[in-house]
Order: sequence, then structure tokens, then C-alpha cells
Amino acid sequence: MFSDKLKQRVKYNNFSFGCNGAYRFLWLAPFFDPAIMLLCLSRFFIQQAKIKMISRRNFLGAASVAAATGFLAQFQYSALTQEKGTAGTFPSEIYKARIANAPTDEICADWKTAGFDGMEVTRWDIPIAEARANRLIAEKHGISVHSVMRGWTNFNHSDKYDTDIESVKTALRVASAYGADGVLLVPCQLPRDMVMPEPWNFDIDFDPQTLKIKTVAEGDNAPYADYIAAHNIATESSIRAIESLIPTAAKEGVRILIENVWNQLWCTPKFFAAFCQHFNHPWVGCYFDLGNHVKYARCEEWIKALGNSLVKLHIKGYRVSEVRGKLGGGPGDWAPIDQASTDWKSVRKLLAEKRYNGWLTIEEGAHSNEEYSRILDEIIAM
Repeated sequence: MFSDKLKQRVKYNNFSFGCNGAYRFLWLAPFFDPAIMLLCLSRFFIQQAKIKMISRRNFLGAASVAAATGFLAQFQYSALTQEKGTAGTFPSEIYKARIANAPTDEICADWKTAGFDGMEVTRWDIPIAEARANRLIAEKHGISVHSVMRGWTNFNHSDKYDTDIESVKTALRVASAYGADGVLLVPCQLPRDMVMPEPWNFDIDFDPQTLKIKTVAEGDNAPYADYIAAHNIATESSIRAIESLIPTAAKEGVRILIENVWNQLWCTPKFFAAFCQHFNHPWVGCYFDLGNHVKYARCEEWIKALGNSLVKLHIKGYRVSEVRGKLGGGPGDWAPIDQASTDWKSVRKLLAEKRYNGWLTIEEGAHSNEEYSRILDEIIAM
């Protein structure tokens, strides 16, 4: 009964708060009986929805405190349930979404009919009033705009740094107007023609405090000296940029979500997780693409490393033609989700174990909306 209530989207002050947000409060679990805590949470959200006393910003401010301690709490709750000899009772709920420039009546109606609940938008630089109007179009059809894709920036280029900082601030404000809770960000990139290891051969040794790289592969690293130097600059400038953006993210109630892409940076599960977790802040997390980094390591390795840093997921297909790396990576090419080499059943099980609750957004176009909805339903139900 309580699970059904938590899955409902509670609306107050024109803000939709899904079950993923509710789970941020699970840090209280070690101190209360789980059944009592679920009852309290359910009654709290239902009551607030009725009386509409919480503002979006004040609520998210309170939620950030809970999220900040969530890493320890989920570990504590897991230990608690194991000690009692019971399995965790909190389900892993996943919602389906697609990507569009902006909501329209036609798009939203088609997606809703096909079985999608959400949308990620790519128009991040529109007027606030237009974003609010677009949000109303989406919500009229039962579609939530859950994320805004700011995408690629150039924080490692001094001549573009300030401009790109302001652009991300704009994206955060627009996301807030859309009612979204995240902005997808790619901090920077390195040239693809730099000398570096093959994707599946990366074995990065780095300082856990500064994240500066020592070596990127086994054996002689002299050929990679320029790459290592450029990578360290990119990491340092990205950290500085994201830290400067946190106040705006907190003010707007929108998280900065770092995505893994082919930008030649943070190319192992351990290193990418260390980068995402370096900020140790509730307004910074990971938007993980399940298909982008299969050539470096199998998908499960990334999920295990990222753990509670996972906030949102993209899904696309990639087929490895030959496994060559220690972590399952290898050469290959893009393929539709249903033809990918990824073991989706294994991925779904691992997401449930990590208690991932949130959006699964398609980023490819090989099938119709109806077919993609069916494919995702099968993966989610695995």
C-alpha cells in the first residue's frame, strides 16, 4: 500500500516530485523501523500535497540535507536489513523517457500513447517564460520534463571558460522553469588525435585527493605524457567550474549531472566515479549513459563503481565485436538497444541492487515509439 503511494507523483506549488526524490530521505532508515518510516513518509507527502504549504525551493533545500547523508544511510540500511535477516523492501522504480528539442502537443500526445512518462529537452537557452509555457504543454499530456541537456562545454579552454559558465547557469534556470530536476553536463573534451591507450587498455593510476593522473596504462607511459598533462588540466578546470556552479544549482533546485561521453576523459569506471564523487555535494551527480562506455568496460563495471552517484540514465545500444580488455571492453560499433552486446538482465538486476529509482531515457532512433516502449518495458521487468 505504501509503495503505491510513494510511486505517485505528488504535486505542490506547480512542482512534481517523483518517487526518486522520496527515496532521498531513506537516510533516516537506520534510526526507525522501516515500516514506520514508510508510513510517515507517505502521510507527510500526501498531507503536504493537500495543504500545499511547501515551496519548491524550500523543499529541495531540505531534501539536499537528506541527500548529503544518503551515501552512508543506504549502506547502513542495507546492513540493518541483513542483520535482521530480511531483504530490502524498497523497490527500484524506473520511468521511461525520450529526448526532444521541446514539448509540443503532437510529440507529447504520441509519447504518452506509446507509454512514455517523461522528456529530456535539448533547448536550454530559451526565455524563462517560454520554458514555463512548454512545461504546461507537457504536463497537459501527462509528460514530465525531467532533464535539460546542456551538453558539451569547454571548461579547459580559458578563452571559453566564462562564457560556458554563464551558459550552464542559463541552463539551470531554464531547467527550473521547465520543472526539471537535472541538467546534463559534459565539462570538456580532449582532441581525439592525442596519443592515448586503446579504450579497453586504460588502466589509470591517479591521486585520490587531487585526481591527478600518474599513469594511464601498464608499461611505458612516455608516449602518453601530453595526454596525461592535458587530462590533468581538464580535470582541474572542470572541478573549479562545477564547484562555482553549485550555488546556482542549489538556488534553482536543479542538480548538475555529469555525463560519460567520448570526450577522452575519466576513461575507467573507478576514475569516472572518483571524479563524480569528488564534489561530495547533493547538487552534483552522474547522468550515466549505458551505451557510451561499453568499449572501455562492460556496463556493469560502471554501475558498480558509480553506485549512489547515479541520478539519471541514458540508454542506447553498442555491440562489442571482440572482448579485449580486463573489464570486458573492446572494439565495436553502435547497434540498436535490442541488438547490443550488453546483458540487460544483468544491468537491470544491478540497478535494483543499487536501488536506482529514476528515469531511463532513450538516446537512439532505430525503432518507433511503441517499439521502444515495449523494449524498455521488457528490460525494466527483467
